[in-house]
Amino acid sequence: MKITRYKKVQKYLKFYYNNFGFHQPYQVLLDGTFCFAAFKEQINIREQLPKYLNGQAKLLTTRCIIIETEKISKKTHGALTILKQFGIHECGHKEPVTGSQCILSMVGKKNEKHYILASQDRDLQDKMRAKAGVPLLYLHNKSPTLEKPSKASYNKAGQALESNFTFITPTQNESLKNMKKVLGVEDKVEAPKVVIKKKKTHNPNPLSCKKKKKKPGVSNNNKKENGVKEGKVRKKKKVRKNNLVV
Repeated sequence: MKITRYKKVQKYLKFYYNNFGFHQPYQVLLDGTFCFAAFKEQINIREQLPKYLNGQAKLLTTRCIIIETEKISKKTHGALTILKQFGIHECGHKEPVTGSQCILSMVGKKNEKHYILASQDRDLQDKMRAKAGVPLLYLHNKSPTLEKPSKASYNKAGQALESNFTFITPTQNESLKNMKKVLGVEDKVEAPKVVIKKKKTHNPNPLSCKKKKKKPGVSNNNKKENGVKEGKVRKKKKVRKNNLVV
């Protein structure tokens, strides 16, 4: 068996174990259609199913299923011989009913006996998918295949998980606080952390970038009189005297 196929089987069985209480030895309930397909494909059910489930398995059937298979024994004689090899669970029917009706009564509403149904009957499979906690096993390409849990099973498992949550009432919460005070164990209240915001860099004020205006009342003539012309200091030219030789 391939590793991926093995992991899928173990994953599904673990789901049924955790949510619906399935355990070894697994009780596999077989009908005539499954045994007929096994006979046709020449599959040894007694050897293959325990290997596929990787655990101990009890292969079971009912009297109603055997009687139904005997009625068409000309076509399914090989399936009948396979069925008679397995253990018989008492279904409680005084008068025999069809195999599908017998299986529905055996499984019931909650599948309390944790049956794994092995069948090729598609109508029966659809009815079992509507019930929570019923694993389906069938033959596909000459190999047993455990079907993924149905939506009904997943929904039931989710409801059970939600109901397991317990909530503390206000009175219980107050008594718990009082006990903590008596024992000297109090919940530490952490002071809220002050988040220091970093200052963002802003552009300079456009008013500060303007050029300074000239002060009124200062004329150019006054600047000239003081010997200053447009911010420049007027320098006196030096006159060099040439020495005259007589």
